[in-house]
Amino acid sequence: MDYIGAILCGGYGTRLRPLTQETPKPLIELREGYTILDKQLLHFKTAGITHIYMLAGYLHEKIHERYSKSWDGLTIEYLIEEKPGGTLYALNNLFQATEKDAIIMNGDIVTDINLKEMVNHCTEHEMFMYVAPLVSPFGVVELSDSRVISFKEKPILPHHINGGIYVIPFSLRRYFAHYKEGDAEKLVFPSIARAGALRCYKEDDVFWHSVDSIKDLETVQSEYHNKTDKPWGYEKIIVLTDKYLTKELYIKKGESTSLHYHEKKDETLHVYRGEGYVEFSDHQVVLRKNETVRIEPNTLHSIHAIENLVLNEYSTPHPEDTVRTRDTYGRT
Repeated sequence: MDYIGAILCGGYGTRLRPLTQETPKPLIELREGYTILDKQLLHFKTAGITHIYMLAGYLHEKIHERYSKSWDGLTIEYLIEEKPGGTLYALNNLFQATEKDAIIMNGDIVTDINLKEMVNHCTEHEMFMYVAPLVSPFGVVELSDSRVISFKEKPILPHHINGGIYVIPFSLRRYFAHYKEGDAEKLVFPSIARAGALRCYKEDDVFWHSVDSIKDLETVQSEYHNKTDKPWGYEKIIVLTDKYLTKELYIKKGESTSLHYHEKKDETLHVYRGEGYVEFSDHQVVLRKNETVRIEPNTLHSIHAIENLVLNEYSTPHPEDTVRTRDTYGRT
């Protein structure tokens, strides 16, 4: 299947005012110099999707000013919504512009899902929707008869919600042709579901959040305190002192870090979740939950994920001490 990417980024973001009076919601920064759209474009690039449509409207000129027609190896086109018409209006604009299968993302979603893995599950005759676990907005009280026995702060509930990422094959566009405007989520997706052609993709153990309010923005900006996205996942500094450094590394299933070494840093990896392996020059070491491996300075290695892999890295305090010798992601 030959895919294009598209981002729904035409909304007014009224609940985020005054931030969105002069800045469209997708250009809000997760941290200094790094926007929601930056992260979403990185998703597409690492999934091998290089042609992106911005389904824009409100303050679209600001988006064009930042990304123009090409950005970081991606080709970008703009389909401008002259008046608010809902997601159906924007999607029909897209479907008139291209006959390729489409991967579509809401422009206010911040997540660490493996978009490449989601696409690998797709077929020519089914729509796929990413569904996120539903987290209670409140703490809950556990009861036994009339007694309170415990408290849980904002637990994950046994339900899922629409995660705002869709793969729509060309064969299903006929469902959208019945409507010119409105919400696809209410008018079209239920029809596709009733026809048995809507499937879900789940990754319950990754970060997901939509940015609909100031409180939501505070949550995602807190997540990005000391966090840096990478083509293979992310790294997050947990502790940095003059004596030691602790990082959390997340490597997506099927991805790997560059082949690299550290001139000074002496590190130990501890597997928190998932499975993978460290590849050295002459052997491999399997990584499984609760196992550790030490990597001494000047040791050439790369880390590979067989499943979504979360590691704690404990090392000497040299956060910038990485020398890459082979990199498949096109970084400089």
